[in-house]
Amino acid sequence: MSYDLAVWEGERPADDRTAGRIFTDLFDRYLDAEMTSPPTECIAAYVAALAERWGDATDDASPWAAWPLIAGAGGPLVYFPMGWSRCEEVSAWAAALADSMGLICFDPQQNRLRS
Repeated sequence: MSYDLAVWEGERPADDRTAGRIFTDLFDRYLDAEMTSPPTECIAAYVAALAERWGDATDDASPWAAWPLIAGAGGPLVYFPMGWSRCEEVSAWAAALADSMGLICFDPQQNRLRS
């Protein structure tokens, strides 16, 4: 079982419902499309920071449920899964990193913004 987060570039949505609509639109446009876009520079830097902090999925200590993380990135969005057993620690750090980089972090399981 995994826990997923979505992180994107843009203005902070006014509320969770708006964030959910933005997430769905970005996912459909950039990740679920026939042709995907390469990640933006900021999203690529975010993914690199995640990988630097937590390693890759080939490491037994890694929290990632899929690798490479960059495979879940397209345009201004990255969507990535982590193992449920470490999701509290890892998702809190990932959300704080997103915030420090001016990115939006969204929890699609609970349909809420993370800060």
